[in-house]
Amino acid sequence: MIDHGIALPQYRLHVVPAVVALAGPTWQREVWLDPGRFENLDHTVHVLFDDFCDADDPSPWLGRSLRTEEEVELMARLGAAYGAVQDSVGADARDEVYLDSPGWSAVVAVAARLAQVLVSNDHVALSNLHDAGHHWPPGTEPTTSGTENRPSAS
Repeated sequence: MIDHGIALPQYRLHVVPAVVALAGPTWQREVWLDPGRFENLDHTVHVLFDDFCDADDPSPWLGRSLRTEEEVELMARLGAAYGAVQDSVGADARDEVYLDSPGWSAVVAVAARLAQVLVSNDHVALSNLHDAGHHWPPGTEPTTSGTENRPSAS
C-alpha cells in the first residue's frame, strides 16, 4: 500500500464520518430520519460528492482527501452504488425511500468496507507520525515503561 499522504486533512475530517454514516443502517434510521437532527442523507451526499470529495470521480482526490488507490477504488464503487439507488428512486426522494430501496444494502456494504479501509489507513498514518517523533501535544515525549525514573531497590 502506498500512502500518498493527504494535502487536505481537514477535508478528510468530513469524509470519514460521512462514509461511516453510510455504513450504519441503525445510525441512518435514528439520525437521518429524525427531523430535529442536522445530519441527513442530503448532508452526507454533499460531503462525498460535492464538498470534500467526488465519489463519482474520486481519482483527483488521491493525495488530497484520499490516501490510497484502494480508497479511490472503493469510493468510486460507493459512488456507483449510490448512483444506482438514486436512479431507481429519483433524486428528490425522501431519505426513507432511499433506505428502503432494494439497492441500499449495496451502498451500506461498500461504505462499510471503505470505512474500514479509511480508518485503518488513518491509524497507520498516525502510528507512523508517532514513530517519526511527532507527539501530541507538541513538545511531549513518548512514555516508556515507567520504571526508568523509579528509585532502584538496593
